[in-house]
Amino acid sequence: MTAKNQRLTLALLAVAAIVAAALLALSGLKDQAAFFYAPSDVAAAVPAPDRAVRLGGMVEKGSIVRDGVAVAFVVTDGRATTPVRFSGITPDLFREGSGVVAEGHFNADRSFTATNLLAKHDERYMPPQVAGRMHETKTLKD
Repeated sequence: MTAKNQRLTLALLAVAAIVAAALLALSGLKDQAAFFYAPSDVAAAVPAPDRAVRLGGMVEKGSIVRDGVAVAFVVTDGRATTPVRFSGITPDLFREGSGVVAEGHFNADRSFTATNLLAKHDERYMPPQVAGRMHETKTLKD
């Protein structure tokens, strides 16, 4: 085997190893990826139940109902709403009219069960995905 053929063989093996590593990493991360949905996305098509997703929007005014450590509330993006249920301690900044991103899964009845809540950190902050959805909603309403 000539030196040129050896280099070509090593290069092909290196490319094959990189492709194999990338495929292995993607298959490992597939179950960990959490996709982002706004309530209007859910109204169009409900994601598969028990799939890890994020739901973002604003907490609808007058929708928070506390029952011990369980909290039920409604998330809206201005066009649609989605009921959310969370068991646990809510963030200090979680309140009506504020932005929220809930991590969890959808149920068969289009409700959302949250395992984690992320609240905005100041009066001007809004997650980028939510800000884009809210901007689209205001534009459509005008």
